[in-house]
Amino acid sequence: MVLEKGFRRNTLTLLLCPANIKMSRPQEPHRPFFHFANPFRKNSHKGSQFNPKRRSLLNDFETALSKKLQKLVPNDKGDILSLSWMKLAMESLSEIHCDIKNLITELDLPVTEWDEKWMDVYLDISVKLLDISIAFTSELTRLNQGHLLLQYGLHKLESDSPELFSRASSSLDSWKQHIGSKNPRVETCRPILEKLVESLNLPKVKNSSKGKELMRAMYGAKVATTYICSVFAAAFSGSSKNLLDLTVPNTLPWAQVFSDVQNTVNVEIRNIFSCGKFTVLRELDAVDVCVKELSTLLQDGVGTSESESFKNSVSDLRKTEEKLSQGLDNLLKVVDSFFKVVLMGRDALLCNLRKAGGAVPDSVIGKNV
Repeated sequence: MVLEKGFRRNTLTLLLCPANIKMSRPQEPHRPFFHFANPFRKNSHKGSQFNPKRRSLLNDFETALSKKLQKLVPNDKGDILSLSWMKLAMESLSEIHCDIKNLITELDLPVTEWDEKWMDVYLDISVKLLDISIAFTSELTRLNQGHLLLQYGLHKLESDSPELFSRASSSLDSWKQHIGSKNPRVETCRPILEKLVESLNLPKVKNSSKGKELMRAMYGAKVATTYICSVFAAAFSGSSKNLLDLTVPNTLPWAQVFSDVQNTVNVEIRNIFSCGKFTVLRELDAVDVCVKELSTLLQDGVGTSESESFKNSVSDLRKTEEKLSQGLDNLLKVVDSFFKVVLMGRDALLCNLRKAGGAVPDSVIGKNV
Protein backbone atom coordinates (compact mmCIF):
# COMPACT_ATOMS: atom_id res chain seq x y z
CA MET A 1 0.00 0.00 0.00
CA VAL A 2 1.19 3.48 -0.81
CA LEU A 3 0.27 6.27 1.55
CA GLU A 4 -1.09 9.49 0.05
CA LYS A 5 1.56 11.88 -1.24
CA GLY A 6 0.39 14.57 1.12
CA PHE A 7 1.16 12.47 4.20
CA ARG A 8 4.28 14.04 5.65
CA ARG A 9 7.35 12.09 6.68
CA ASN A 10 7.48 13.60 10.14
CA THR A 11 3.94 12.36 10.80
CA LEU A 12 4.96 8.82 9.90
CA THR A 13 8.01 9.14 12.13
CA LEU A 14 5.73 10.18 14.96
CA LEU A 15 3.51 7.17 14.38
CA LEU A 16 6.44 4.75 14.20
CA CYS A 17 8.11 6.22 17.27
CA PRO A 18 5.54 6.62 20.02
CA ALA A 19 8.26 7.55 22.45
CA ASN A 20 8.03 11.01 20.92
CA ILE A 21 4.55 11.32 22.42
CA LYS A 22 4.68 11.97 26.14
CA MET A 23 1.75 9.92 27.31
CA SER A 24 3.23 8.35 30.45
CA ARG A 25 4.16 9.86 33.76
CA PRO A 26 7.82 10.64 34.62
CA GLN A 27 9.82 7.79 36.10
CA GLU A 28 7.25 5.26 34.87
CA PRO A 29 7.67 2.72 32.06
CA HIS A 30 5.87 3.37 28.80
CA ARG A 31 2.19 2.53 29.04
CA PRO A 32 0.01 1.47 26.14
CA PHE A 33 -2.34 4.09 24.76
CA PHE A 34 -5.34 1.87 25.35
CA HIS A 35 -7.22 1.79 28.63
CA PHE A 36 -7.91 -1.84 27.76
CA ALA A 37 -5.40 -4.47 26.68
CA ASN A 38 -3.39 -3.65 23.57
CA PRO A 39 -5.39 -5.32 20.77
CA PHE A 40 -2.30 -5.91 18.66
CA ARG A 41 -0.05 -7.48 21.29
CA LYS A 42 1.27 -10.97 20.71
CA ASN A 43 -0.59 -13.45 22.88
CA SER A 44 0.09 -17.10 23.51
CA HIS A 45 -1.18 -19.38 20.74
CA LYS A 46 -4.52 -20.90 21.64
CA GLY A 47 -5.08 -23.01 18.59
CA SER A 48 -6.79 -22.36 15.28
CA GLN A 49 -9.77 -24.70 15.65
CA PHE A 50 -13.25 -23.29 15.37
CA ASN A 51 -14.35 -21.64 18.57
CA PRO A 52 -18.05 -20.77 19.07
CA LYS A 53 -16.96 -17.93 21.33
CA ARG A 54 -15.45 -16.09 18.36
CA ARG A 55 -18.74 -16.25 16.50
CA SER A 56 -20.44 -14.91 19.62
CA LEU A 57 -17.95 -12.03 19.76
CA LEU A 58 -18.74 -11.10 16.16
CA ASN A 59 -22.48 -11.31 16.85
CA ASP A 60 -22.06 -9.03 19.86
CA PHE A 61 -20.13 -6.51 17.75
CA GLU A 62 -22.73 -6.48 15.00
CA THR A 63 -25.59 -6.19 17.49
CA ALA A 64 -23.87 -3.19 19.09
CA LEU A 65 -23.26 -1.71 15.63
CA SER A 66 -26.98 -1.96 14.83
CA LYS A 67 -27.90 -0.19 18.07
CA LYS A 68 -25.43 2.63 17.47
CA LEU A 69 -26.73 3.14 13.93
CA GLN A 70 -30.33 3.10 15.09
CA LYS A 71 -29.62 5.99 17.47
CA LEU A 72 -28.98 8.20 14.43
CA VAL A 73 -32.71 8.30 13.66
CA PRO A 74 -34.07 10.84 16.19
CA ASN A 75 -37.69 11.04 17.30
CA ASP A 76 -37.87 14.47 15.67
CA LYS A 77 -36.38 14.55 12.15
CA GLY A 78 -35.82 18.26 12.70
CA ASP A 79 -32.86 17.30 14.90
CA ILE A 80 -30.94 15.88 11.93
CA LEU A 81 -27.96 18.11 11.12
CA SER A 82 -28.23 19.86 14.46
CA LEU A 83 -24.86 20.10 16.19
CA SER A 84 -26.12 17.88 19.01
CA TRP A 85 -27.13 15.20 16.47
CA MET A 86 -23.75 15.45 14.75
CA LYS A 87 -22.08 15.09 18.15
CA LEU A 88 -24.05 11.89 18.74
CA ALA A 89 -23.04 10.57 15.32
CA MET A 90 -19.34 11.22 15.93
CA GLU A 91 -19.51 9.72 19.42
CA SER A 92 -21.10 6.61 17.93
CA LEU A 93 -18.28 6.42 15.41
CA SER A 94 -15.64 6.57 18.14
CA GLU A 95 -17.44 3.82 20.04
CA ILE A 96 -17.54 1.63 16.94
CA HIS A 97 -13.80 1.98 16.46
CA CYS A 98 -13.19 1.20 20.13
CA ASP A 99 -15.41 -1.88 19.71
CA ILE A 100 -13.18 -3.00 16.84
CA LYS A 101 -10.08 -2.74 19.03
CA ASN A 102 -11.87 -4.67 21.79
CA LEU A 103 -12.84 -7.35 19.28
CA ILE A 104 -9.22 -7.71 18.15
CA THR A 105 -8.21 -8.18 21.77
CA GLU A 106 -10.88 -10.83 22.37
CA LEU A 107 -10.09 -12.69 19.15
CA ASP A 108 -6.53 -13.05 20.43
CA LEU A 109 -5.06 -12.48 16.96
CA PRO A 110 -1.38 -11.49 17.38
CA VAL A 111 0.13 -9.11 14.88
CA THR A 112 2.49 -11.83 13.61
CA GLU A 113 -0.54 -13.67 12.23
CA TRP A 114 -1.98 -10.67 10.41
CA ASP A 115 -2.09 -11.00 6.65
CA GLU A 116 -0.38 -8.04 4.96
CA LYS A 117 -3.67 -7.24 3.18
CA TRP A 118 -5.37 -6.86 6.56
CA MET A 119 -2.70 -4.41 7.65
CA ASP A 120 -3.12 -2.51 4.40
CA VAL A 121 -6.87 -2.23 5.01
CA TYR A 122 -6.45 -1.00 8.57
CA LEU A 123 -3.60 1.43 7.91
CA ASP A 124 -4.90 2.80 4.62
CA ILE A 125 -8.33 3.53 6.07
CA SER A 126 -6.89 5.04 9.23
CA VAL A 127 -4.66 7.54 7.45
CA LYS A 128 -7.62 8.73 5.38
CA LEU A 129 -9.67 9.13 8.54
CA LEU A 130 -6.92 11.21 10.11
CA ASP A 131 -6.97 13.49 7.06
CA ILE A 132 -10.74 13.88 7.03
CA SER A 133 -10.82 14.49 10.79
CA ILE A 134 -8.31 17.31 10.34
CA ALA A 135 -10.59 18.83 7.67
CA PHE A 136 -13.60 18.65 10.01
CA THR A 137 -11.61 20.20 12.84
CA SER A 138 -10.48 23.00 10.54
CA GLU A 139 -14.06 23.83 9.58
CA LEU A 140 -15.36 23.75 13.15
CA THR A 141 -12.53 26.03 14.22
CA ARG A 142 -13.31 28.42 11.37
CA LEU A 143 -16.99 28.53 12.32
CA ASN A 144 -16.04 29.16 15.92
CA GLN A 145 -13.91 32.13 14.89
CA GLY A 146 -17.07 33.86 13.73
CA HIS A 147 -18.14 33.86 17.36
CA LEU A 148 -15.93 36.90 18.00
CA LEU A 149 -17.72 38.89 15.31
CA LEU A 150 -21.11 38.01 16.76
CA GLN A 151 -19.95 38.84 20.27
CA TYR A 152 -18.70 42.25 19.16
CA GLY A 153 -21.93 43.00 17.31
CA LEU A 154 -24.06 41.92 20.26
CA HIS A 155 -22.02 44.04 22.66
CA LYS A 156 -22.74 47.14 20.57
CA LEU A 157 -26.42 46.26 20.16
CA GLU A 158 -26.87 45.68 23.89
CA SER A 159 -25.22 49.01 24.70
CA ASP A 160 -28.54 50.71 23.86
CA SER A 161 -26.58 53.40 22.06
CA PRO A 162 -27.86 54.12 18.50
CA GLU A 163 -24.50 55.70 17.70
CA LEU A 164 -22.90 52.24 17.96
CA PHE A 165 -25.51 50.43 15.89
CA SER A 166 -23.66 51.10 12.63
CA ARG A 167 -20.64 49.28 14.01
CA ALA A 168 -22.89 46.42 15.10
CA SER A 169 -24.38 46.22 11.63
CA SER A 170 -20.92 46.11 10.07
CA SER A 171 -19.87 43.34 12.46
CA LEU A 172 -22.93 41.24 11.60
CA ASP A 173 -22.21 41.68 7.89
CA SER A 174 -18.64 40.54 8.46
CA TRP A 175 -19.90 37.49 10.32
CA LYS A 176 -22.10 36.49 7.42
CA GLN A 177 -19.26 36.92 4.92
CA HIS A 178 -16.96 34.86 7.14
CA ILE A 179 -19.46 32.02 7.58
CA GLY A 180 -20.35 32.03 3.88
CA SER A 181 -16.75 31.69 2.70
CA LYS A 182 -15.32 28.37 1.54
CA ASN A 183 -12.81 26.30 3.46
CA PRO A 184 -10.21 24.72 1.13
CA ARG A 185 -9.63 21.88 3.59
CA VAL A 186 -13.25 20.78 3.35
CA GLU A 187 -12.84 20.50 -0.41
CA THR A 188 -10.33 17.67 0.20
CA CYS A 189 -13.06 15.51 1.75
CA ARG A 190 -14.60 14.45 -1.55
CA PRO A 191 -11.56 12.57 -2.96
CA ILE A 192 -11.03 10.97 0.47
CA LEU A 193 -14.63 9.76 0.50
CA GLU A 194 -14.21 8.35 -3.00
CA LYS A 195 -11.21 6.33 -1.82
CA LEU A 196 -13.12 5.12 1.23
CA VAL A 197 -15.97 3.94 -1.00
CA GLU A 198 -13.49 2.06 -3.18
CA SER A 199 -12.25 0.22 -0.07
CA LEU A 200 -15.73 -1.02 0.85
CA ASN A 201 -15.45 -4.68 0.09
CA LEU A 202 -15.27 -7.88 2.09
CA PRO A 203 -11.66 -9.12 1.71
CA LYS A 204 -11.31 -12.82 1.03
CA VAL A 205 -9.70 -14.56 3.96
CA LYS A 206 -8.40 -18.11 3.66
CA ASN A 207 -7.48 -20.55 6.41
CA SER A 208 -8.27 -18.17 9.26
CA SER A 209 -11.62 -18.12 11.01
CA LYS A 210 -10.35 -15.29 13.19
CA GLY A 211 -9.39 -13.33 10.11
CA LYS A 212 -12.81 -13.81 8.54
CA GLU A 213 -14.54 -12.53 11.64
CA LEU A 214 -12.17 -9.60 11.95
CA MET A 215 -12.60 -8.55 8.31
CA ARG A 216 -16.38 -8.81 8.53
CA ALA A 217 -16.41 -6.63 11.64
CA MET A 218 -14.04 -4.13 10.03
CA TYR A 219 -16.35 -4.00 7.01
CA GLY A 220 -19.21 -2.90 9.24
CA ALA A 221 -17.03 -0.27 10.86
CA LYS A 222 -15.88 1.00 7.44
CA VAL A 223 -19.44 1.32 6.15
CA ALA A 224 -20.60 3.26 9.21
CA THR A 225 -17.48 5.45 9.12
CA THR A 226 -17.69 6.25 5.43
CA TYR A 227 -21.37 7.11 5.60
CA ILE A 228 -21.16 9.33 8.70
CA CYS A 229 -18.13 11.12 7.29
CA SER A 230 -20.09 11.79 4.10
CA VAL A 231 -22.86 13.41 6.16
CA PHE A 232 -20.32 15.69 7.85
CA ALA A 233 -18.66 16.50 4.53
CA ALA A 234 -22.03 17.40 2.99
CA ALA A 235 -22.97 19.61 5.95
CA PHE A 236 -19.65 21.45 6.09
CA SER A 237 -19.26 21.89 2.34
CA GLY A 238 -22.86 22.91 1.77
CA SER A 239 -23.10 20.37 -1.04
CA SER A 240 -25.37 17.33 -1.11
CA LYS A 241 -22.99 15.79 -3.68
CA ASN A 242 -20.83 14.63 -0.78
CA LEU A 243 -23.73 12.68 0.74
CA LEU A 244 -23.39 8.98 -0.06
CA ASP A 245 -25.95 6.29 -0.76
CA LEU A 246 -24.23 3.03 0.13
CA THR A 247 -25.43 -0.48 -0.60
CA VAL A 248 -24.45 -3.37 1.67
CA PRO A 249 -25.15 -7.11 1.44
CA ASN A 250 -28.59 -7.81 2.91
CA THR A 251 -27.25 -10.98 4.51
CA LEU A 252 -25.52 -8.92 7.21
CA PRO A 253 -27.55 -8.63 10.43
CA TRP A 254 -27.18 -4.84 10.57
CA ALA A 255 -27.92 -4.24 6.87
CA GLN A 256 -31.62 -3.39 7.27
CA VAL A 257 -30.96 -1.00 10.14
CA PHE A 258 -28.27 0.75 8.13
CA SER A 259 -30.53 1.02 5.10
CA ASP A 260 -33.35 2.50 7.21
CA VAL A 261 -31.01 5.01 8.84
CA GLN A 262 -29.42 6.03 5.56
CA ASN A 263 -32.77 6.49 3.81
CA THR A 264 -34.28 8.52 6.65
CA VAL A 265 -31.27 10.75 7.19
CA ASN A 266 -30.53 11.28 3.49
CA VAL A 267 -34.11 12.23 2.65
CA GLU A 268 -34.17 14.81 5.44
CA ILE A 269 -30.76 16.24 4.54
CA ARG A 270 -31.70 16.59 0.88
CA ASN A 271 -34.93 18.31 1.91
CA ILE A 272 -32.87 20.81 3.91
CA PHE A 273 -30.61 21.47 0.93
CA SER A 274 -33.61 21.94 -1.37
CA CYS A 275 -34.83 24.85 0.78
CA GLY A 276 -31.85 26.91 -0.38
CA LYS A 277 -30.94 28.11 3.10
CA PHE A 278 -27.78 30.01 3.92
CA THR A 279 -26.52 26.95 5.81
CA VAL A 280 -27.82 23.45 6.51
CA LEU A 281 -26.53 23.38 10.10
CA ARG A 282 -29.55 23.94 12.33
CA GLU A 283 -27.97 26.16 15.01
CA LEU A 284 -26.06 28.17 12.44
CA ASP A 285 -29.23 28.75 10.44
CA ALA A 286 -31.04 29.92 13.60
CA VAL A 287 -28.36 32.56 14.16
CA ASP A 288 -28.58 33.64 10.53
CA VAL A 289 -32.36 34.18 10.85
CA CYS A 290 -31.79 36.45 13.86
CA VAL A 291 -29.00 38.34 12.10
CA LYS A 292 -31.24 38.99 9.07
CA GLU A 293 -34.04 40.26 11.27
CA LEU A 294 -31.73 42.63 13.15
CA SER A 295 -30.07 43.82 9.96
CA THR A 296 -33.50 44.76 8.58
CA LEU A 297 -34.36 46.68 11.74
CA LEU A 298 -31.02 48.49 11.70
CA GLN A 299 -31.42 49.46 8.05
CA ASP A 300 -34.94 50.78 8.63
CA GLY A 301 -33.92 52.66 11.75
CA VAL A 302 -35.00 51.68 15.24
CA GLY A 303 -37.88 53.98 16.20
CA THR A 304 -39.83 54.11 19.42
CA SER A 305 -42.58 51.91 18.07
CA GLU A 306 -40.01 49.26 17.16
CA SER A 307 -37.90 49.35 20.30
CA GLU A 308 -39.60 46.34 21.92
CA SER A 309 -39.23 44.32 18.73
CA PHE A 310 -35.60 45.37 18.53
CA LYS A 311 -34.87 44.27 22.10
CA ASN A 312 -36.55 40.93 21.52
CA SER A 313 -34.48 40.39 18.37
CA VAL A 314 -31.25 41.18 20.22
CA SER A 315 -32.27 38.78 22.98
CA ASP A 316 -33.04 36.05 20.44
CA LEU A 317 -29.66 36.52 18.78
CA ARG A 318 -27.92 36.26 22.14
CA LYS A 319 -29.66 32.95 22.91
CA THR A 320 -29.03 31.41 19.50
CA GLU A 321 -25.40 32.62 19.48
CA GLU A 322 -24.74 30.97 22.85
CA LYS A 323 -26.34 27.73 21.70
CA LEU A 324 -24.26 27.76 18.51
CA SER A 325 -21.04 28.44 20.37
CA GLN A 326 -21.66 25.64 22.87
CA GLY A 327 -22.64 23.23 20.11
CA LEU A 328 -19.50 23.95 18.09
CA ASP A 329 -17.28 23.51 21.14
CA ASN A 330 -18.88 20.17 22.03
CA LEU A 331 -18.68 18.86 18.48
CA LEU A 332 -15.06 19.94 18.16
CA LYS A 333 -14.20 17.91 21.26
CA VAL A 334 -15.74 14.69 19.97
CA VAL A 335 -14.12 15.08 16.53
CA ASP A 336 -10.79 15.50 18.31
CA SER A 337 -11.54 12.37 20.37
CA PHE A 338 -12.27 10.40 17.20
CA PHE A 339 -8.96 11.57 15.73
CA LYS A 340 -7.15 10.28 18.83
CA VAL A 341 -8.93 6.92 18.70
CA VAL A 342 -7.79 6.42 15.09
CA LEU A 343 -4.27 7.65 15.81
CA MET A 344 -3.89 5.34 18.81
CA GLY A 345 -4.97 2.36 16.73
CA ARG A 346 -2.34 3.11 14.09
CA ASP A 347 0.30 3.65 16.73
CA ALA A 348 -0.37 0.31 18.40
CA LEU A 349 -0.24 -1.66 15.16
CA LEU A 350 2.87 0.06 13.76
CA CYS A 351 4.80 -0.28 17.02
CA ASN A 352 3.94 -3.95 17.37
CA LEU A 353 4.88 -4.56 13.73
CA ARG A 354 8.35 -3.26 14.51
CA LYS A 355 8.63 -5.32 17.68
CA ALA A 356 7.44 -8.49 15.98
CA GLY A 357 9.29 -8.28 12.68
CA GLY A 358 11.81 -5.48 12.97
CA ALA A 359 10.85 -3.49 9.86
CA VAL A 360 7.55 -2.20 8.58
CA PRO A 361 6.75 -3.61 5.10
CA ASP A 362 7.23 -1.37 2.07
CA SER A 363 3.55 -1.84 1.29
CA VAL A 364 2.76 -0.07 4.53
CA ILE A 365 5.13 2.91 4.42
CA GLY A 366 5.22 3.21 0.64
CA LYS A 367 7.89 4.62 -1.64
CA ASN A 368 6.44 8.11 -2.06
CA VAL A 369 6.55 9.22 1.56
